[in-house]
Parts: sequence; structure tokens; C-alpha cells
Amino acid sequence: MTQPVLGILTLYLNDAGALEERDYYRKMTEEGRRLGIDVFVFTPEDVHYKRNRIRAQYYQPDTRTWHRKWTDFPDLIFDRCRIQRSHRFEQLLKFRARYHGETFLNRPLRNKWTIHSLLAKDARFSPYLPATRYYESVQDVKDMLRTYDQLYLKPINGTGGRGILRIEKERGGQLLIQGRNHSRRIIQPKRMDAGQLGDFLASWKVRDSRYIVQQGLQLKLKNGRVHDYRLLVQKDGSGQWQVTGCAGRVGAAGSITANLHGGGRAVKMDALLRSWIEDEARIAKIKGDVERFGVSVAQYLELCYDALCELAVDIAIDRKGRVWMIEVNPKPAREVFIRAGESDVYRSAIVRPLEYALWKYRTMKTRDSGDENNE
Repeated sequence: MTQPVLGILTLYLNDAGALEERDYYRKMTEEGRRLGIDVFVFTPEDVHYKRNRIRAQYYQPDTRTWHRKWTDFPDLIFDRCRIQRSHRFEQLLKFRARYHGETFLNRPLRNKWTIHSLLAKDARFSPYLPATRYYESVQDVKDMLRTYDQLYLKPINGTGGRGILRIEKERGGQLLIQGRNHSRRIIQPKRMDAGQLGDFLASWKVRDSRYIVQQGLQLKLKNGRVHDYRLLVQKDGSGQWQVTGCAGRVGAAGSITANLHGGGRAVKMDALLRSWIEDEARIAKIKGDVERFGVSVAQYLELCYDALCELAVDIAIDRKGRVWMIEVNPKPAREVFIRAGESDVYRSAIVRPLEYALWKYRTMKTRDSGDENNE
């Protein structure tokens, strides 16, 4: 019997053909060989649309080298494409429209605002969501500052902490603004009166870039650094949602986010929770709450958006032990687990999409055989 083939769909980072996650694709190829599934990597630029063929990249574990060859479309497609402001992303949209009928392990999710609005409609999830508005004008920020001492402004399509601002009310009435620019660099903290805020946000192009305004949470550790948690939920080899792992992240000095790409470091969830909560019974309850919430969110979003195979849910836990959802990431990295010293979780995070792909392939074959027998 021919082995199933999984194509990993990605985007080049530049015109030179650089790939962001090449090491991850290598590991998926190696694990796929052990499981009995062939893996190759391709981008929309590698597709011959008239012949429906792909000039794919293959990794050879024996020689530890990559090579290209023309091939047919795979049995299943694992979409790892992230938003880019480039012609490459336009090619991706064309590819998705043209080949919508192919079997994808995962379909694109919408932006932060749409996901928040969707979850807020369900009473199961609304208690976990910080108060959030879509930014229309500076008045939205001023209105929320009447209720909350701290706000976050986030681009609805942003990733990796790019373009995020934090606005804090100080005792004297001034506002302290910190954040990262769109290149992810930490900006110099600024203090200003509320009357100056509109001009500042206009210079930041908040309205043009489409932002949300969100209730800020007090997440500073004793050393002044912010922290949060990355929860990874994935489909397993029987098609069921499971929590693969959860790890803590501690932000870099001066950072308003805990992202690893922004200089943060990974720590084990238990160690970080104990430094924050210091009550084993409450910690056990919190962990159970986090896991149930993560699985429920994945199940719900799958119903809303069709095929999904994994989600990262970024979680905050306040001093009272209340769990909050910061955001959902449909194309999560796995490095947080290896950096936290959890190599078994890291390997599971790589293997589970492959196990799910095998299950999905066999399910499709069984269904097709049943259809033929009924004809």
C-alpha cells in the first residue's frame, strides 16, 4: 500500500527563498518517516497551476540535505502560512481559492477582533475574555481608561508582539506609553497628557492598521517582568482534541509582552505558577480550568471555521487565580517547550499533526471504500 503524503504549505520570507521554520519541517520529515507518512514542503510559488504539479522541497535524513523535485499534489495539506505584507501572501490567497477542495488539516482563522467577538457570544467563554473594543478613534481609548488603569492596543492581524502598545494611567494623571514598533523593537517609554494621545496614536497609524483596545491585566512578577502561558491544543491520532502542553513565558526587561521572539524566556508552568500563586490546591484547580478552556475553545472554533488541527491559546492568570485568554494563535511555534526543558512535550507537539494526518487519511480511505461498496 502506498504511503500517504503530507504537503506542508508555507511562504518564503523573501525573494531569496528563505524559510522561517526549516528546522521544524526537517523534524516533521524525520518523524513522518518513522510513522509511515511522506512529507514535503512547498509554497504557492512552487505550484504549476496549469499542470497541477508542485516543485516541492524534500529533506533526506540519510544525507541531511534538501532537494527539489516535481511531484503530484499531496493527499493532505498542513497550512503553516502566516500573514505577510507582500506579493507572496497574495499568491497564497490565490492558491487557497484555487485548491479549496483539497484536503487541508487546517483552515485559516480570522483576525483577533473577529475571534474575540465570536467567543464573546458564548457564555462559556465570555468570563475568560478581557474587555475589548475595536479602535475607531482616540475616544475609545479614553472611554476605557475611565474603567481600567491599564490598556493594550494590538493590531488585529499582528504576530510576535509587533506594533503593540500599553497605556497606563499614572497617579498624577499622566499616561505612560510603552510598547514595540512594527519591527518588534522596544520603543522608548513616553509620558503625555490625555490631550496628546490622539496625535500620538495618529502617528502610530492605529486606525489605518486596524487595532483593538483591550483591558490590561496586572501580570508583573517581583522582578518587574510580565509573564503569561502558552497552551498548545492539538488533534491526536484518533481525531480528538488534546492538551499537548502548557509552558510559561517571562518577558525581557522593559518589554510589555512575554513573547520569546521579543527576548522572553520559557519556564515550566508549575514553577512559574508557584512563584505567582503559592497554593498547591489552587494551582491544581487553575491548571484544570486552563486545560478545559483550551479544549473547549478549539472545539468551538473548529465548528465555526471548518478544519483545524492545532491551536495555541495564550493565557494570563491574575493574582486571584482567574484565567484570562490573551489571544488564539492558529499557527503556533513549538520552541517554548524545548526552551522550558520539556523535550517530551516538544516531540509530541511535532508528532501529533502527523498522527492526526494519518488518522484523517485512513478515515477518508475507509469512507471511500464504503462508498464504492454501496454503489
